[in-house]
Amino acid sequence: MYAALRTLNLELVRLPELVSNPTIGIMRMKFWQESIDKTFAGQPPREPTCILLDKSLQDVEKRAGSGMRKSLRFWVSRLVKTREKHMDNRPYTSIAALEDYAENTYSTMMYATLAAMPMKSMHMDHLASHIGKACGIVAVLRGIPVLASPARPVKTPSGADAPSTHKPTLLLPLDVMAEEGVKEEEVFRQGPSAPGLQDAVFKVATRANDHLITAREMLKRLEQGEDPGHDFEHQGEGEHVYETGQSDTQREIRAGFSVLLEAAPASQYLENLQKADFDPYTVKTGGWKLPWRIWQSLSKRKL
Repeated sequence: MYAALRTLNLELVRLPELVSNPTIGIMRMKFWQESIDKTFAGQPPREPTCILLDKSLQDVEKRAGSGMRKSLRFWVSRLVKTREKHMDNRPYTSIAALEDYAENTYSTMMYATLAAMPMKSMHMDHLASHIGKACGIVAVLRGIPVLASPARPVKTPSGADAPSTHKPTLLLPLDVMAEEGVKEEEVFRQGPSAPGLQDAVFKVATRANDHLITAREMLKRLEQGEDPGHDFEHQGEGEHVYETGQSDTQREIRAGFSVLLEAAPASQYLENLQKADFDPYTVKTGGWKLPWRIWQSLSKRKL
């Protein structure tokens, strides 16, 4: 299921860069929504992503029964609808709006992965919410050098110049940009030298790091048998309805910890961003240290 969700997400993320106008983008999104509906109805179209998703759903039903299909359909539909809402790559109005986007995309994929295990745990969903929000914010920061760069010349197979569909865009929250005096056009022209950009990136990165810190502190408290320290703000929404009674929280953490490993690449990026003085154009990503970090996190069960 993890591979199917990630493949679908990549297909949806790429759409704004592949279509020439918003109308075509809306049509493509409608195609994906209809394809997802058919897949969950057991009639997947001949499309690799849908075939993979259908196979994953069959595997989940063998382990957990048909009841999980309804929950997974809710999460996948929410992912598609959120991607459609953000097809035009408009900047987020506020950092709260950016967090809402991250909750409905990256956190949602983690909820779906947990549901497919199957696992229905308020504490695990709570951890996934904070980690997913951090991952969504980090994804926006990582995309700055790509999305805010001028369009590159496009060549046809014959070698002739072709118009590029890429239009530079800056997805940083507008309230943060206003506070730091960041202007989109200056970022498009000057890149990392644009006034206020690094200060704005610092503020946004701090919010992502806050979510990771919250998740770490919460995990520590839960493993010590304590309460999480704060309420789950999304409890009661959508599929976030849980059975009353005692639950074995530590067993749930052991069983679902691999889903929480999304925190490792996000944490590494934020550390490298800090070393680069919050210049997203020069921050180093990936490298051999990431697999080692993920292994350490899994073996020690620490975020």
